[in-house]
Amino acid sequence: MSSRPDLHLQLEQGLAALDLALPAEAIGRLLDYQALLERWNSAYNLTAVRDPAGMVTRHLLDSLAILPYVEGASLADLGTGPGLPGIPLAIAAPGRDVLLVDSNGKKVRFLREAIRSLKLEGVRAVQSRVEDVQGQFNCITARAFASLADMLTLGGHLLAPDGTWLAMKGRSADDELHGIPAGFGLRGRHALQVPGLAAERQVLVLGRT
Repeated sequence: MSSRPDLHLQLEQGLAALDLALPAEAIGRLLDYQALLERWNSAYNLTAVRDPAGMVTRHLLDSLAILPYVEGASLADLGTGPGLPGIPLAIAAPGRDVLLVDSNGKKVRFLREAIRSLKLEGVRAVQSRVEDVQGQFNCITARAFASLADMLTLGGHLLAPDGTWLAMKGRSADDELHGIPAGFGLRGRHALQVPGLAAERQVLVLGRT
């Protein structure tokens, strides 16, 4: 098992590799979130990743790799699960209104406890199907939640007219691009080098046309 100092060093080195400078208290709060997730995971099975060092790589650093592409005053994280990438993004760049959306009750209970115990201001969790959520957001994040076609069909109404949709994907998602619904288009794609993760990662940046 990795000790907290080990995880702190791993996270610091990972952030340096990503060239991210976070607020002074962010690393401690990110590790508080990881510890809370680890504790709840043993009872509620919120994530398949059990190892603390693996959580730092696969959850914290993987989420934070898209931070340079997040913009605007409000963010909705769809199919957030235990808060990924929404909670790491909220800790790393506070001051944004963040809505965490998941249909799974036990995951939303965890999210509400995380928001309360980590004192995450401006962050809310809602148990809902994506298509039933109301409102419009400057930025929408979705991590392995569905195909691009399904994501945008179910959640496209949530994207503000000039908003940015960040779809986190693994290997090439070329076969999904033809399924993008009318009214939306691909603005860019960026390969993500997640420190410690051998798997291919990329973020597709979409918007209204």
